Amino acid sequence: MDKTKAGYVEGAVSIVINTVLFGLKMWASVLTGSIALAADAWHTLSDSLSSVVVVIAAKLASRKADKEHPFGHGRWEQIASIFIAVILAIIAFSFLENSIKQFFNKEKVEYGLLAVIVTIISIVVKELLAQYAFYIGRKTNSSSVKADGWHHRSDALSSVVVLAGILFAKQFWWVDSVLGITIALMLIYAVFVILKESITKILGEEPDEELIGKITEEVKSIYNDDLHIHHFHLHNYITHKELTFHIRLKGNLTIGEAHKIASKIEESILEKFEMSATIHVEPLLE
Repeated sequence: MDKTKAGYVEGAVSIVINTVLFGLKMWASVLTGSIALAADAWHTLSDSLSSVVVVIAAKLASRKADKEHPFGHGRWEQIASIFIAVILAIIAFSFLENSIKQFFNKEKVEYGLLAVIVTIISIVVKELLAQYAFYIGRKTNSSSVKADGWHHRSDALSSVVVLAGILFAKQFWWVDSVLGITIALMLIYAVFVILKESITKILGEEPDEELIGKITEEVKSIYNDDLHIHHFHLHNYITHKELTFHIRLKGNLTIGEAHKIASKIEESILEKFEMSATIHVEPLLE
């Protein structure tokens, strides 16, 4: 699946559907005066904004490597994910503040049937969007699309909380303000998840054990002796990946022979794993 095209499609679908949902939720929040529904509505609109970012990031990340950026522009996806997290954080703290104020003012909200219908529609549609984004994200390994999926999921979950609150609103005056606080905290958690993944990739990540095992097996299929492979480092530029590691060869090999072995391994890794490998050769101490 083409990563750029998938980013465009997922973003466009998200923008259209979320804008419609935003209108429905805001309509319901105005009629009921609910701060929780208003928070849920703006959460949904922020999905549209984040999807715009996803589309832009997909375009920027698809640009080929150039003199200034020899490893490509793939990390625009991480930058986009961080931007999405910032949008979420701003919305979360805004509604956290407003919900706390509403609680201390002891304001009560009457929801009505309209709020129930709109909230149920939101839950179903947003979870479908989340599943779609996660599917596209897995197929393309796009962190910005995955972040967008988390945004959809958090919106669906916040709507579930709102629906639960609506059912108990008549018994407890504080339901709407507590719902607003809960939704804000859920948003803050989504921010944490998105930032953690994006920052980890920008700072650099250790290859997982599964990848190391596969590379080790591939090397053994090329060179029979134990090369004592170690010191793995993965530099993930999203559209381009650089892998470095050390191998130990017998000390009686010539420089040319050692270079030939390393080059053969690098070529195999590029072909099988689509990674540019750089191998540091060390003498085997006997």
